[in-house]
Amino acid sequence: MRIPYTLWAPIYDRFVEKPTQEARRNSLQRLGDVEGMEILICGVGTGLDLPHLPQGATYRGVDLTPAMLAKARERAEALGMDIDLQEADAKALPFEDGRFDVVILHNLLAACGKPEKALAEAARVTRPGGRLLILDKFLKPGESAPLRRLLGVVTGPLASRTDLVFESLMRRHKDLKVVENSPALLRGWFRHIVLEKAQEEAAATPPRQQPEATEEAPAPESGA
Repeated sequence: MRIPYTLWAPIYDRFVEKPTQEARRNSLQRLGDVEGMEILICGVGTGLDLPHLPQGATYRGVDLTPAMLAKARERAEALGMDIDLQEADAKALPFEDGRFDVVILHNLLAACGKPEKALAEAARVTRPGGRLLILDKFLKPGESAPLRRLLGVVTGPLASRTDLVFESLMRRHKDLKVVENSPALLRGWFRHIVLEKAQEEAAATPPRQQPEATEEAPAPESGA
């Protein structure tokens, strides 16, 4: 998607900023107290999330498209915000396992050619007990929506899919728990989703010790 979003970059904010501003703000309010946390914005785009991020965390942002990142850097500089922005593919993140307390995915999964890989990578770099904040457009399971499905065939390669079913992405993720799944925009087409990564399994329980054998008392001798 690097080429389409390189073309979109100069005019992206004009079409996306105002319609999604309130939903972004509401999503990021779910961060709560972030003091001391390390947070990744995956698919940071032009940086539309940056004005709504609470202070106190270390933020990193990645995007596949240099033209979008250039806009994000301009926005961060205007806000006086210290954030590390780098070019990276959401489907192959350059971070170690369990690095981040929170991973933010706003309008990424539907715009990603392989959303299942992007979700798997986001889960991988989230620490056990950490959260993933998702804001995106999804069809409901079993929803026919023929127009959206047809539109997705056209818009998928150019900008964003309109036929993605979130629940289908979760089938392989037994390590992720859905904490929230609520309407965000357009009568629930856009949804706020909060996932929590399972804690690491407790250390293996040591084998149960067998009770010590006790000597049996000698049987009384029978009389002659």
